[in-house]
Amino acid sequence: MRTPSVYVAEELMPFLRAKIAERLYREGMKQSQIAEYLGITQAMVSKYLSGRYKRPPAEVAGKLEDIASDVSNLILFGGSREDAVLLVARSVFELFQDGFLCRFYAEYAGVSEEACRSLFSIGSSRGEILEVLNMALNELLKDESFPSLIPEVRSNFAYALPSPGGIEDVAAIPGRITAVKGKAFALPPEFGASTFTAGILVKLAGIRPDIRSVLNIRYGPDVEKAIEAAGFKVTRVKTGGLSEEEAVSTIAEAFREDSYDAVIDIGGFGVEPLVYLFGKHPIEVVEKLKRLVKNL
Repeated sequence: MRTPSVYVAEELMPFLRAKIAERLYREGMKQSQIAEYLGITQAMVSKYLSGRYKRPPAEVAGKLEDIASDVSNLILFGGSREDAVLLVARSVFELFQDGFLCRFYAEYAGVSEEACRSLFSIGSSRGEILEVLNMALNELLKDESFPSLIPEVRSNFAYALPSPGGIEDVAAIPGRITAVKGKAFALPPEFGASTFTAGILVKLAGIRPDIRSVLNIRYGPDVEKAIEAAGFKVTRVKTGGLSEEEAVSTIAEAFREDSYDAVIDIGGFGVEPLVYLFGKHPIEVVEKLKRLVKNL
């Protein structure tokens, strides 16, 4: 199915990455550095610099060149890769929200412009939540190291609406994320698909409302060392022996002391130890996971 996230990945990102690469290279940045910022190989950077990339319609290209200029300036002024990713994501979604990209997406996907506009309308924030989570999920599933971090109870990845009233206001992965033959597999996110991870975000809304996304991974000495090496702010809880509701509250209540990148649940009898990675949105959570993976 040609969802908006597929359209972005296939039709927009090659051109956008190429324009960013061209600008950074003109400013004297090495291809290896550009590759690291863009999350691609140096060979791909070389391909972009040689002009071998797909070009969108002129109207779209103009908008993407503006985004590329903003992102390049951010990087050149010392912005982090995380900052660059967020700026790209926000800018592209704004082009959907104001309706500009809907004409082109509708033609690409064979759907009506009205359907696209309703999905990305300012008032229809559920559509945006699902798309952002799906985009981050796709990035997560491409990480070859991620399957080794999926716990026995499997992983879930959740993103809440602002001020969620209950788990029905939190999007997550139906059936959780699992590893199949060494590869991570997940169904598309849905609202109301989780109780535990969604419950944590619902509780957190009353404590740290800016924290709206969470992903759980396995715990182990190697993971703890990687968390420390990545410079994460971390705290510990123990949910062994607690009911699900009590466990949810214990994890969320830890944030009354401070805001954390990660919470280590040491578990207990019959409860698998886990690590919960938190962020303001799913893109931030995936970036934190990648920082952790680099230190494994």
